[in-house]
Amino acid sequence: MFQQMKNIDTAFRSIRSFAVIVVIGSVSLCGFTLYKSFRLVAEMQNKIYILANGKALEAYASDRKENIPVEARDHVRMFHQYFFTLDPDEKVIQANITKALYLADASAKREYDNLKENGYYANIIAGNISQQIKVDSVMVNTNEYPYYFRCYATQNIIRTTSTVSRSLITEGYMRNVSRSDNNPHGFLIERWTTIENRDLKIENR
Repeated sequence: MFQQMKNIDTAFRSIRSFAVIVVIGSVSLCGFTLYKSFRLVAEMQNKIYILANGKALEAYASDRKENIPVEARDHVRMFHQYFFTLDPDEKVIQANITKALYLADASAKREYDNLKENGYYANIIAGNISQQIKVDSVMVNTNEYPYYFRCYATQNIIRTTSTVSRSLITEGYMRNVSRSDNNPHGFLIERWTTIENRDLKIENR
């Protein structure tokens, strides 16, 4: 009888040990599953999918600090393209200048007013002149705020009889503002000035 009780006690201990192992394994599995689920959700929250021409393109969310140099350079590039891309059409000129002035402060507005008073835009319309710009490079110093920038670009002024290539160098500062449809990068150009604007070559057409 004592042997039978001993066998029952041994069997009970074995079952108890097996049950403990199963419980521990189940808890560990559940914990691992929860950890992987939360990690997957966190990774998915950093991904954005954009539809372009019927295709889903993956974009990644990141800290603004990581993108400041890239966004700042693109902001400067956009401003110069809007401000200096002109065609002999008053509506086109006004539309481009309006877009540019959303990206800069009163220093750009003063430059526009000066050009307008000197008849620059009227001459473009009257002479059927087109003006294009190619931004060669933009240097931005993000170590100090507001961020200093210098822009190097080439202007092409296309007249009926000739094409003039000009070197354009400008500088200024940028500060942070709220993002909007009119200002997607969230920067505002301040103290914008032209350092150089000289003829490089003239080609007859």
